[in-house]
Amino acid sequence: MRALPLRIKLTALTLALLSVGLVFIGVASVSMLHGYLIERVDLQVDQVMHKAHLKIDKFDPKLNLMAEDVVVQLVRPDGTRESMVKELRDVDAQPPPGLPPAMGENMTVHAVQGRGEWRAKLMPAGESQLLVAVDLREVSDITRQLVIIELLGGSVILAVLAVVGVATLRRSMRSLHEIERTAEAIAAGDLGRRVPDSDPRTEVGRLSMAFNSMLAQIESAFQARSESEKAARRSEDRMRRFVADASHELRTPLTSIRGFAEFARQNPDADSAAMLKRIEEAAARMGLLVDDLLLLARVDQHRPLRKSPVDMLALAADAVHDGRILAPERDIRLDVVGGAALIVSGDEVRLRQVVGNLMSNALVHTPEATPVTVRVGLTGERVFLEVADKGPGLTPEQAERVFERFYRADSARSRRTGEDRGSGLGLAIVDALVEAHGGTVGVSSRVGSGTTFRVELPLALE
Repeated sequence: MRALPLRIKLTALTLALLSVGLVFIGVASVSMLHGYLIERVDLQVDQVMHKAHLKIDKFDPKLNLMAEDVVVQLVRPDGTRESMVKELRDVDAQPPPGLPPAMGENMTVHAVQGRGEWRAKLMPAGESQLLVAVDLREVSDITRQLVIIELLGGSVILAVLAVVGVATLRRSMRSLHEIERTAEAIAAGDLGRRVPDSDPRTEVGRLSMAFNSMLAQIESAFQARSESEKAARRSEDRMRRFVADASHELRTPLTSIRGFAEFARQNPDADSAAMLKRIEEAAARMGLLVDDLLLLARVDQHRPLRKSPVDMLALAADAVHDGRILAPERDIRLDVVGGAALIVSGDEVRLRQVVGNLMSNALVHTPEATPVTVRVGLTGERVFLEVADKGPGLTPEQAERVFERFYRADSARSRRTGEDRGSGLGLAIVDALVEAHGGTVGVSSRVGSGTTFRVELPLALE
């Protein structure tokens, strides 16, 4: 058997309780009215009984009664009855009432024939008995009319309340239907669906607010999970690419070492010193590559840095000084913006490596006569350092990927100068180290106008 809807259950329960209440009130009111009418009849019986006794005492057994529903009879010892009313009435033609089983009490008795009922009282009167009875037909009619009125009125009340209750419940539970439809839509994949707002003072309104809050948290959790899965896939892709690139980069110096070793073995008369030098150079390149890979691995593991106050102006000045020594033919300048102390909290060795990599990148990837400017200053509560050149610049696609590991702007796996090629990790190391220090690094470039790398680090607050 299918479960009934909640609104039907509530309506049925309400109507059932109301019916019980109406029945109780109806029974009580009918009982009270019937009891009141019986008391009035008993009072009438007692009054007529008193008058009849007075008549008997005066030897005048005939009464003048205006009431049409009262009989007064003398019951002889032989069981015959004699009416004490002077005029014959319609009530006298009805089947007479039965005799009460007890003397001196007002009792309800049935007629000797038929279904009539009487309220009767029997009292001794000499050798005979005096019977006074009132026909209860009028009492029954009044009681029956009251029952009919209560049944009709109760039915009308129940019908009206049923209609009003169903309409009210349907309107009140409309929000529950909205919640049901929203849940079905969410189950179908629409996580952005929400329940319309209702009055927060009502139970349904508070339920809607709680439901919407829960949906927002679920949507946030699903979005976070989706973003996490995407990040994991991107990380996995980068890891695969990183492993493939690292294998390729390590294979090159290893191939050189193997080739020189085999050449020296196959040619004993060859210049061993020259062969060993070439092997040593290849091993050194491989060692630098391994060192860069280890550095990136440590940064990826979020190992804590040895932080201390670092003067970025001093690092910029040292980088400019070293650049002028390495490339004396270039115009390398230092530009200081403002006069504030440019102190950051960080690892001086790693920050020096950041500035050195940016300077080396500008010197290696631009023509020999290209000027380079190192600019440091303060913007808000962040220290910035820029390395700008007037070289050939980068395309938007190259600028977007310039910080990727093993990426080279010319899209080649090896440099144009053969063995004197880098690993493609210099700018990736810059990006990782700056991020580890809580900073940001970016690049702005236009083809033919040069390139500017900008590093921003939080200012060390005393």
